[in-house]
Order: sequence, then C-alpha cells, then structure tokens
Amino acid sequence: MKVIFIFGTRPEAIKMAPLIKAFQTDSAMKTIVCVTGQHKEMLYQVLDFFEIKPDYDLEVMKPNQTIYEITSNVLLGVKEVLDKEKPDLIFVQGDTTTAFVGALAGYYNQIKVAHLEAGLRSGNMFSPFPEEGNRILAGHLSTYHFAPTQRAVDNLRKEGIINSVYQVGNTVIDALLLGIAILKESNTENIQERFSGVDFSKRIILVTGHRRESFGKPFENMVNAILEIANKYKDVEIIYPVHLNPNVQGIVKKVLSDSNNIHLIEPLDYPSLIWLMEKSYFVLTDSGGIQEEAPTLGKPVLVMRDVTERQEGIEAGTAKLVGTDKQVIINEARILLDKKEAYEKMSKAVNPYGDGTTSLKVLDIIKNG
Repeated sequence: MKVIFIFGTRPEAIKMAPLIKAFQTDSAMKTIVCVTGQHKEMLYQVLDFFEIKPDYDLEVMKPNQTIYEITSNVLLGVKEVLDKEKPDLIFVQGDTTTAFVGALAGYYNQIKVAHLEAGLRSGNMFSPFPEEGNRILAGHLSTYHFAPTQRAVDNLRKEGIINSVYQVGNTVIDALLLGIAILKESNTENIQERFSGVDFSKRIILVTGHRRESFGKPFENMVNAILEIANKYKDVEIIYPVHLNPNVQGIVKKVLSDSNNIHLIEPLDYPSLIWLMEKSYFVLTDSGGIQEEAPTLGKPVLVMRDVTERQEGIEAGTAKLVGTDKQVIINEARILLDKKEAYEKMSKAVNPYGDGTTSLKVLDIIKNG
C-alpha cells in the first residue's frame, strides 16, 4: 500500500512523526512524506530530531501571504505530487490549512483520506480561527477518522460521521515518549546551555502564548498576569519562548523585559521544549499540544483561553481553563504555587490522551481494516 503523509507545521510534524516511523518499519507499506513548508525552520528541526527525510517539500510560505494564498498554493502543489505518486491513501493531521487542503486534494482525486486527531471541536466556528473550520471540513472529506478520545468520537457522530471512526488516543503522547527516550540517549549539553541564566533550584513556570483570537486586550491581560505572578513569587522562574508574531513580540517585550525572574527567549525547537517541560513545575499556555503533552510528565496546565477543543483534559483534572481575565489567571496560579494538595491532585491525574501506543493502533487498522 502506498501511503502519503501531508503536513506543513511543527505541531503536525510532531504528531505525524511516530506514525511515519511506524509505517516505515512495515514492509507492507510504501511511505511517502510530503511537507508543504507552512512552517519552515521549526518543521525541519522536528524532522531532523526524529530522523525523517521528506520526499517532497512544496515550500509554499512567502512573506505576509494570506490564508487565500496559502490555500491555493498548497492545493496546486499537492495536486502535482498526487498526480505523480498516485497513492492509495493520504494522511492529514489536525486542523491546519495544510490538513484541510490535503483532504480536499484527496477528495478531488478520489483518493481515500485518513484524518489523524479527528473530532476535536470548540463549538465556535471562529475560535480558534481558521482551525475550527479546517478540522470540520477535513473531517467531512475523510474516509478514516482517528479520534483521540470518546468526546471526539461523539463530536463526529453529532455531525453524521459514523463510519470508520476509531478511538485510538493521540500520537502526541507517542512523540513525547519517543522524544524523551531519544534525549536520554543523547548529549543534552547544548540544550542546557540555552538556559544557563535560569536558576533551576526554583520552581519553573513554562509559558506559551500566541493565539490569534487573544490578540488585543485579552493578550494584554495574560501578559500582565504573568508579570504580577513573577513579582509576587521570587522563588519562581518564568520561562517564555516568545512567538515571532509581532502582535506577540511587541506587548510581551514591553511589559515583561525588565523582570529579573522572567526569561524571554527565542522559540524553542521540539527537543528543547520537551526537555524544559520535564523540568517545569506547571505550564501556563494557550497552545493545544501542550495541554495533551504536559500531563504525561505530571505537569498541571492552566489554559489561558475562553474555550478549548481539548475538554477531556479539563474533565480529567490534568488541565484547568482559566480564560484571559488577569485576576483569574493570577488566582489559579497562586493555588498551584501555594497549595500542595491542589497541585498534587492535578499532577497525578491520569492523562486522557493516550499511553503511547496510538501509532501502532492506527497502522494495524489501516493494514487490517
């Protein structure tokens, strides 16, 4: 069976990597990797770490291009690859423009599409935007639906998607455990040097924040909350890898640059991120993947968003939705920092997103389904 994996961003690469590795080890599968280049350097950092070499790179990214341009460029680029390779199956992942367009190209070519991480829904078509629309559209164009949780399965059922739906967990856990194993066998001195100014004898708070729907006042609230937490807790070190988007860079550097226990650093490659996550006390984030990854390492997650499509973590107690209100963020952080019982309850909660066997389950279903 000829299977092509189409993806373009770092989060997709992380979640595709263990699945690609599983398919590559099976002699019954011919595996083709096509990257669109929706991210560039960050994407290749992940591929190099997992030792995956793309067969195609569409290199679609251009400065200041619109969603319209990304969509059309990816579609035309993928068409050429599909016309040449004529695969039996296309894998897309998640909710990016690449995922939607990859599924659309498969539909146009009447090639079966498998949607990895299917069924996530926030319930609001414009939050996150355009991700919510992308995953809905990709879902309705796909043949196979690999859902991480029962809630995701139920979401698909509500939309009339009932055939070839499989609850398998999330490959992000596979990637995390594989990544940790690689790091344990590697020399991490170069990673440690990046954090030479951080006092790891203190409690580390990892912060990530960059979502488009938070720009403006909500993002200002988040940043000011971080500053107040740093000012109140001198036994805490806050590390914030700052996204390159100017809407993020401007306000973050303006408000947080002068604090002695806040470290504003460049975006981290995947190995550095998981190394730092393992060293952290808890995580403040608006990112999707970290909501799934951190609990596997026993790290509580405070989600700085008003809604999340990863409600299972909230229900399991591994994460808490704290919104973008400054005082709420501060209060919830204080609970984790001041109340050991509350912290341990979250850190020991069972991660609902899987146990690291998702990739093998998906491979088995494709081979025998």
